[in-house]
Amino acid sequence: QVQLVESGGGLVQAGGSLRLSCAASATFFTINAMGWYRQAPGKQRELVATITSGGSTNYADSVKGRFTISGDNAKNTVYLLMNSLSPEDTSVYYCIASRWGTLPDYWGRGTQVTVSS
Repeated sequence: QVQLVESGGGLVQAGGSLRLSCAASATFFTINAMGWYRQAPGKQRELVATITSGGSTNYADSVKGRFTISGDNAKNTVYLLMNSLSPEDTSVYYCIASRWGTLPDYWGRGTQVTVSS
């Protein structure tokens, strides 16, 4: 089983920045990828960004050039630096972990990010 603990959400003004962190506790197997999804009220959950243990990254078009995902394999921790935030980025952000590939096998509880205009 994998537990994901997120931190770093909060309230920020438009144009500001936030950094999310997620630490994974995994036993018996290796995590292949970690990342972030988000869900705004009334909308479907969507991919934000993923990073593999080899360092390959994937971003949603809506966050390219503004968000940066990075990871620390030794700590099983992933970070999401979010710059130039807009009210459209307001969502609950969920950390995910994948045992194989990049699709989510495990989900964190989510952390709220609110961007005020």
